[in-house]
Amino acid sequence: MTPTIAGLVLAAVAGAVIGSFLNVCIYRLPLGRSIVWPASACPSCTRALSWYENVPVLSWAVLGGRCRTCRASISVRYPIVELLTAVMCAGAFWLYGPSALFLSRFIFGCALIVLFAIDLEHQLLPNSITLPGIVVGFAFSLITGPGWSSSLIGILVGGGVLFAVAEGYYRLRHEEGLGMGDVKMLAMVGAFLGWPATLMTLMMGSIAGSVVGVAMIALKRGDMKYALPFGTFLAMGAALSATVGPHLLDWYIKQW
Repeated sequence: MTPTIAGLVLAAVAGAVIGSFLNVCIYRLPLGRSIVWPASACPSCTRALSWYENVPVLSWAVLGGRCRTCRASISVRYPIVELLTAVMCAGAFWLYGPSALFLSRFIFGCALIVLFAIDLEHQLLPNSITLPGIVVGFAFSLITGPGWSSSLIGILVGGGVLFAVAEGYYRLRHEEGLGMGDVKMLAMVGAFLGWPATLMTLMMGSIAGSVVGVAMIALKRGDMKYALPFGTFLAMGAALSATVGPHLLDWYIKQW
């Protein structure tokens, strides 16, 4: 059954509110701070924010992207994350309706947004997201796609492939090429999406990372040892695999 317009709007509003919470996670997790206490405050002057300053997207726009008290700049990341989460929630509700698969895909998408943003800024993939994500993804696979066997293989393949690459690189070059955060993140992708989509995620993430790496070298912004946030590229690859991945896989198989 096709969701109603009212249902999609409600899903978008709920997504924007949850996106506001994701912003809290993105800001506080790298600092090792609680994501539930204290209440949101301006990072510059530490003044606690009023409820009307926490309205997703609108508050940022009305305030002109600045704190009401100290006029410090508020990152544009805040409305972007809120809008992205709103669109993702509405899109997942349109595709899957009120189902376990909708909830699974939405939770997975939220984890990807947080990991994308944190890795992009800090080159860090928190265990507090990836490890519970593996458990939650596998638990959902018991009642919905991709099924528990594909999920379990995805965990083993996702984590195992990147671990082997990281270990091989370290033994060859005697320096770290991939962090264990990337390993755990791809295992989480495997838990939610199953092993075929996990391999597709790795392929897409690697291609995106290679393109950006070559561009950085060409623009003289880095060299062969420049550390790229691979988790950011994995997040993009996983998002594509979860949405258009099945169609790409069907197209690829038909070419053979």
